[in-house]
Amino acid sequence: MDIYKILDKLPHRYPFLLVDRVLDIDLAAKTIRAVKNVTVNEPCFTGHFPGRPIFPGVLMLEALAQSCALLSFETEGISLDDDSVFYFVGIDGARFKRPVQPGDQLMLHAAMDRVRAGIYKFNCRAEVEGDVACEAQIMCTMRKVR
Repeated sequence: MDIYKILDKLPHRYPFLLVDRVLDIDLAAKTIRAVKNVTVNEPCFTGHFPGRPIFPGVLMLEALAQSCALLSFETEGISLDDDSVFYFVGIDGARFKRPVQPGDQLMLHAAMDRVRAGIYKFNCRAEVEGDVACEAQIMCTMRKVR
């Protein structure tokens, strides 16, 4: 899935769209593999940290959550309309294993664990060159906003 399809599926825009490409989605296994290219031009690097830029862990989690939304839309055959939002509703077991810096490519992996009462639960991890940078269980839901 290229950036144009991602823009069609997600409401996020610069500077908060954090998925650059989807490499593959396995509908049977309910998994996704996506990419976030981390560049020195990211707005967060002006303050986190000057002289030693580190990509914030919360943005890694947000990139994973956006990947989860894309996986949900594809596996469930749904799309957002102007009255719907796919909310990030919980995080369990978030761990940060290595710093991520400009020039790194975050490989975003998510697997749908279960769906109950409209709450989607995913097992997620972000890697750089095969090393785990971040892992967490993420929960999301879709709600009408109007």
